[in-house]
Amino acid sequence: MSYSVGQVAGFAGVTVRTLHHYDAIGLLVPSERNRAGHRRYSDGDLDRLQQILFYRELGFPLEEVAALLDDPAADPRAHLRRQHELLTARIEQLQKMAAAVQNAMEARKMGINLTPEERFEVFGDKDPEQYAEEAEARWGDTEAYAESQRRAATYTKEDWKRIQAEVDDWGRRYAALVAAGEQPSGEAAMDLAEEHRQHISSYYFEVPYEMHRCFGEMYVSDERFKAFYDAMGPGVAEHLRDAILANADRQTS
Repeated sequence: MSYSVGQVAGFAGVTVRTLHHYDAIGLLVPSERNRAGHRRYSDGDLDRLQQILFYRELGFPLEEVAALLDDPAADPRAHLRRQHELLTARIEQLQKMAAAVQNAMEARKMGINLTPEERFEVFGDKDPEQYAEEAEARWGDTEAYAESQRRAATYTKEDWKRIQAEVDDWGRRYAALVAAGEQPSGEAAMDLAEEHRQHISSYYFEVPYEMHRCFGEMYVSDERFKAFYDAMGPGVAEHLRDAILANADRQTS
């Protein structure tokens, strides 16, 4: 079985131009060419491409990827073990980043330009400064944190009241869904999980699905967030976590 360059590009989610470049530099040379001289890729070529894309996703330059893959001392299992270690480290880093930035978002610090009276009017007895110092100390130099600061600094009291109203409305609808026995993998739950992601992306910073997965895990593992979501209704935190994961799978599969 062999595949054309267009088919491989479709399988891997890369461009034909990228595959041509990999061929030109000797990183991924197709095993065959047909009579017309067109590239044909074997299953072994696809395995190598998968390894290349793993390392590229982790930020390795092409020259280093080539050196790793062409190392005669390494076997496929060694590459998989190395990639697993690197991916695990990256996931841990993203979870820490997600936790800190989400803390800041939930706390409503993010450069809020309101008087003490206006803050109380918008947030009631919730302290919008509660996690701000922790988040700034840990992730104040991240682009996501900076973007949330830039956006929030432009919001007026009316903007914050609208944002808070949307959060409250979403919470009521999600709690009702859980109370009705809807499954996290159901369309209604996944749609509300997507609405949750889009809310953060619209008002604070862009949340890709990988980061949203981290948020979902954090809502259960971090007692503060679990208490926040469970206050909306019993079991909301775990249900939302599962819905976020299901929605991410739906959107990225």
